[in-house]
Amino acid sequence: MLSYYCYLLLLLCLTTLCLAEDPYVYFDWTVSYITASPLAVKQQVIGINGQFPGPILNVTTNWNVVVNVKNDLDEPMLLTWNGIQQRKDTWQDGVSGTNCPIPAGWNWTYEFQVKDQIGSFYYFPSLSLQRAAGGYGGITINNRNVIPLPFATPDGDITLFISDWFIKSHKELRKEIETGVGLGAPDGILINGLGPYHYDNAVVSGGIAYQTVNVEPGKTYRLRVHNVGVSTSLNFRIQSHNLLLVETEGSYTVQQNYTSLDIHVGQSYSFLVTMDQNASSDYYIVASPRFANSSDSSKLVGVSVLHYSNSQGPASGPLPDPPMESDTFFSMSQARSIRWNVSAGAARPNPQGSFKYGEITVTDVFVLHNRPAELIEGKWRTTLSGISYLAPSTPLKLAEQFNIPGVFKLDFPNKMMNRQAKVDTSVINGTYKAFVEIIFQNNDTTVQSYHLDGYAFFVVGMDYGLWTENSRSTYNKWDGVARCTTQVFPGAWTAILVFLDNPGIWNLRAQNLDSWYLGQETYVSVVNPENSELPVPANTIFCGALSPLQKDQARRVNFSSAPSLTKTMKLIFIGFVVSLLGSFMR
Repeated sequence: MLSYYCYLLLLLCLTTLCLAEDPYVYFDWTVSYITASPLAVKQQVIGINGQFPGPILNVTTNWNVVVNVKNDLDEPMLLTWNGIQQRKDTWQDGVSGTNCPIPAGWNWTYEFQVKDQIGSFYYFPSLSLQRAAGGYGGITINNRNVIPLPFATPDGDITLFISDWFIKSHKELRKEIETGVGLGAPDGILINGLGPYHYDNAVVSGGIAYQTVNVEPGKTYRLRVHNVGVSTSLNFRIQSHNLLLVETEGSYTVQQNYTSLDIHVGQSYSFLVTMDQNASSDYYIVASPRFANSSDSSKLVGVSVLHYSNSQGPASGPLPDPPMESDTFFSMSQARSIRWNVSAGAARPNPQGSFKYGEITVTDVFVLHNRPAELIEGKWRTTLSGISYLAPSTPLKLAEQFNIPGVFKLDFPNKMMNRQAKVDTSVINGTYKAFVEIIFQNNDTTVQSYHLDGYAFFVVGMDYGLWTENSRSTYNKWDGVARCTTQVFPGAWTAILVFLDNPGIWNLRAQNLDSWYLGQETYVSVVNPENSELPVPANTIFCGALSPLQKDQARRVNFSSAPSLTKTMKLIFIGFVVSLLGSFMR
């Protein structure tokens, strides 16, 4: 009898282990052109399943995400998952250095785990300036139930995408960037893909659809705000309401109230906003340009409406004031005020501050200088440390995996070299588990944002002028916020620290699309000697030198509607356990 109960206990334990696997969620997406009129002019935008912006991925820490993407555009594309770290799995990153593009008419399935992450992120098409036409959407990663939020559970969750917008197509914008014309001023500012509310008949023409955010009085909502634009920093504010900052790009922050916040290209924040006004009217939600070189900035304002259910009338009167444009230190001071909540748990139960980054010895330093676009070998290019990145036809990761020689060089310099700017495929040779200091020195005339795939880094310092080793005395070595995108002001520097514990080849890029498109990027190669990375996916698309390995793609246009093998095996296992238990009971 004892052996029977021992066997029964073993079966129950095995069943529990089998069913305890992190959940899978499945999505089928078609990326295509759709017609929209964000600024009252019909144009082609990039939608997902007919939506612009695209659907929100709403998942929980450690869930497995399977997204089957069909490319119905007329050119190759990839989706990248801004801020998702893709632990040990560069293959899912969706940039030119890791993946062959999905050709027009083909589909490809991404499968990744949101391992040990929480917070607010987004996805977008990473090639050929396509983000300028849309194709973006939100990623919300919720806490597991066992880890409480560091604030009361909000009454609702709202995602807002703010962006500059051009009526010209992304293809026309590409040509202008390539010929040195540049982007110029945008035609407007969008909120959730819609134009401005007609707050002033002299500024906003009639017939423009606008976003209305419906709320209940007395409730508190979490607003996740993403700047998914092309190249413009935006100031975000809500008339008569405070913005309590609680999280940015996967890190809980020290909770502080702001009347407005500058959100730079590629950045994501979430705020708690309490509906504590008397609702005598609706209220303006505003996104306006910062540091814009436009003669008439009043026409470049995104305006939506915050509508209480008991509102007594439409929003009216002047918009809430933006920060003083002449105060160049306001935005930097505001950025410095954003701090890491070291006592809060996030994806794991231990406090975020358990990782005492300020006590770790830096093992390598890179000082990266940018410059405005310049002619190199007869073409307009942008550079980092005098090198304009040239994307090879064979992705870096595939070249590394299959030992294809001559595709890239692990020779990116630690500092600016005394030589002519050049075009090259030069990659940073990172050391696994090194602790690296990177300084971005912005010699351009505009705010630039920089992003690193695969990691969250610590923003430890920023200031105007030229960075020197003495600048380290100003670093925040205790509660500098961990994030994946940081701004660098013109004529200024920003310093970050990053622990290279995630093996792979990871994109380090300008988020401003014009700078990125002209070559302001590189990659960081991080190799674990124990080879802990996930293997090449079975559905890998091959291109460049590996094109002969590519199989017929006809089957790839079929969406995956069948249940996963994992689910099927679970059902078989449960049936097996039940039959065994039945035989013992007889």
